[in-house]
Amino acid sequence: MGYFQSIGYGDGQWLALAVCAFMVGATKTGVPGLGIMNVLLMALCFQAKASTGILLPLLAFADLFAVAWYHRHAQWRLVLKLLPWSLCGVGLGSAVVRVVSDLYLKPLIGVIVLAMLALTFWRERKPAAEVKIPTSWMFAATMGLVAGISTQLANAAGPVMLIYLLAMRLPKHEFIGTGAWYFLIVNWLKMPIFIAEGRITFDSIKADLIVLPLVVLGAMIGIIVLQKLPQKAFNNMAIGLEAVGALYLASTIRLLF
Repeated sequence: MGYFQSIGYGDGQWLALAVCAFMVGATKTGVPGLGIMNVLLMALCFQAKASTGILLPLLAFADLFAVAWYHRHAQWRLVLKLLPWSLCGVGLGSAVVRVVSDLYLKPLIGVIVLAMLALTFWRERKPAAEVKIPTSWMFAATMGLVAGISTQLANAAGPVMLIYLLAMRLPKHEFIGTGAWYFLIVNWLKMPIFIAEGRITFDSIKADLIVLPLVVLGAMIGIIVLQKLPQKAFNNMAIGLEAVGALYLASTIRLLF
């Protein structure tokens, strides 16, 4: 423990980091919806900006693992629709994070996610024959922009991407493969920005290296879960986990009054 403590984290923080590392791997390869839980747990155990800097390299490493396994299943037309808008969102997020406090950001993200989850739930309740896949550029632009802002502010683009990919009615392997490529590109482009902003530090990188094996373990478990999970259960699990996280974020709005 001496080496761990030399980095400056307490025992509770190391436990949270270990749990998050495992969940990051599982989220990327087969259990969508856990991503928001990582954001919440890290924000509870670390200072807000520091928590995003610790989490990002773990996410970026897990993206490599997910792409290596699911790269053949990606729908590139969907990735390319989102990327330009998402990069604009990352730029806006960099500006916003300098002037808006976590007190306002957390409930805002929660309310946005809850609204989109309500729309998703409504769509899922309709007969399959009546559900139309949204094809307008406005839908992709909105999703991409919100995802870019959310990922730059709090590594919280997962709920937005989940809703977008569910709306595209993708089979579970294409769902994971498309998301894997999208996040691989966006998260690795964010790395130098986070370093410049001081969110990624030498100590945070050392801590991430220690828990990387847990990311790999989580990724392997996620692959096994995805293989055994029926499509309907996959969709319901993803929506349920996101709703729990979004409800928590939205509930923090009470702190504003």
